[in-house]
Amino acid sequence: MTKRKKGLENQVRRLAARQQAKQEQANQIIHFRLAAFVVAVVISGFAFFKWGATVWLPVTAVAFIPFIALVIWHRRVGTAVTRLSLYHAIKQTHLARLALDWDNLPPPLPAPERLEHPFAIDLDLVGARSLHHLLDTAVTQEGSTRLRDWLLETNPDPAAIAQRQALVAELTSQFRFRDRLALQAMLVSQSGRFSGQALTAWLAETTPASHYRRPLLVLTALAALNILLALLASATDLPDFSLITWPLYLGLYLLWGFRQSWSLLRDTLTLQDALETSQVIFGFLENNRYARTPHLQTLCALFQDQTTRPSQYIRRVRRLSTGVGAAQNPVLGFILNVFVPWNLFFVYQITRCRQDLAERLPLWLDVWYELETLNGLATFAWLNPDNTTFPTIEQTGSSLTTRQMGHPLVQSETRVTNDFAISQPGTVYIITGSNMAGKSTFLRTIGINLALAYAGGPVLAADMQTSLFRLFASIRVADSITDGFSFFYAEVRRLQQLLAALPVEETRPLLFLIDEIFRGTNNRERLIGSRAYIRALAESSGLGLIATHDLELVHLAEENGRIHNYHFRDDVADGHMVFDYKLHPGPCPTTNALKIMQLAGLPVGDELNR
Repeated sequence: MTKRKKGLENQVRRLAARQQAKQEQANQIIHFRLAAFVVAVVISGFAFFKWGATVWLPVTAVAFIPFIALVIWHRRVGTAVTRLSLYHAIKQTHLARLALDWDNLPPPLPAPERLEHPFAIDLDLVGARSLHHLLDTAVTQEGSTRLRDWLLETNPDPAAIAQRQALVAELTSQFRFRDRLALQAMLVSQSGRFSGQALTAWLAETTPASHYRRPLLVLTALAALNILLALLASATDLPDFSLITWPLYLGLYLLWGFRQSWSLLRDTLTLQDALETSQVIFGFLENNRYARTPHLQTLCALFQDQTTRPSQYIRRVRRLSTGVGAAQNPVLGFILNVFVPWNLFFVYQITRCRQDLAERLPLWLDVWYELETLNGLATFAWLNPDNTTFPTIEQTGSSLTTRQMGHPLVQSETRVTNDFAISQPGTVYIITGSNMAGKSTFLRTIGINLALAYAGGPVLAADMQTSLFRLFASIRVADSITDGFSFFYAEVRRLQQLLAALPVEETRPLLFLIDEIFRGTNNRERLIGSRAYIRALAESSGLGLIATHDLELVHLAEENGRIHNYHFRDDVADGHMVFDYKLHPGPCPTTNALKIMQLAGLPVGDELNR
């Protein structure tokens, strides 16, 4: 990680230097532009007064060429400054992810206030300073939401996991592709997260093209008849019957959609603008080469098809926009529509185009969203090359085996890893230990890495093999004033939900993670309730861990072979509490509450020395 960090820091410095140099160049060009403009004006004025209007026009055109060239140059340099600035921000964000510098990460999607989910809040998967916050590199709203949905999946599909792992593995080494995709997306949406929902909804509301087909055929036939009758009348002595058919044509035109056509014609500009904005991304995906990334090539196949790629539709819309623009002049537009159903023809063509795009655009956008989601997982793997691995997912069984597993939301400098294995249904690990020894963090470490594994991403471990579990956690339980729930009742409800989920007819076993069971009541009732609850868990088809301060619960292992004791240790050194954060077999031999109170200067009497 140190090597990766140093490399990113060097890139950030180089990009900052290049950005500053380009900005200075842009500032210099501004002065040159002003000078060139003043010189051109002087030359133009001199030519007008010296030689008159005949010579003035070509001289002026030539005199302004340097100014125009400088304007074009300045725009290109300005674009380079913008791109360097965004690229610099991307690299800085990578450094922030490495350092868990939450203040310098993009704001996360807000966590729902009332999220009825078996493990989302307990495992810090959503909201600020969460796993989703750390992984989310998406610029689009939909890409960010998709990553959150993957992390919160309660019924993961093994085939989808395998496919995502293959894609993430390919994308991990493609850091230039990932950063360039993010750069293009930021150019598209510099004011916030991009969302294609409004555009796809607008396309879906399109009036069917068949609605305009019959009126267009009738009016086209009438227009041809009008012109033919007018030509016959001018070439022969026949009466001009077009004086009868032309009013009929105009009446039908007004009746069948001439007025309604104007709103759709204005929509052409909206369609063109939206497509050309998206083409920044789509063009990048079209022009990229995927020879060394076969899984990525399959995902992006839509952008390689010459007949259905987005650029084909962009050109089609541009051609239609040219025809629509020709009729925007009031005089020309009136003449065109009087003789032929010009507007209605383009309304029909635009509607057909919108119908095609209503089918195609969601598919293109879906690939973009998928790539953004995969890129978040790949960036995590790339930033942690020495600490991550792709887990082996077993479709059957009820086992979890992992080596050197760590918590991704703990600083790498202070992170401690542990080995862990559990395999038999009904197995319950009672984890005891003192305050701050690492019990709750260890439970979350297991859960958060399983969420990563089931999302198709890498886990923070040297190795992991796991079955597909149904996760359930009771770690962070909160009361609810609005619903009238006390803390204890909220905890009871949570644990009742866990018990209810155990006997559900599922092929996948339930893995539970419980922290401080029944902490909201008195010692006597807590002990009685905890013993009964743990015994019930040990007789179920589920398996999991329970962290507790209550050392009386460790005796349950003596009566049931499915219950095992593990603990985290602590010590006092130089007047400070010291923890190794390593998981040890057996019950915890020490407690530290009174030690912490004494070190903080609180009165503990003589109890500590007894």
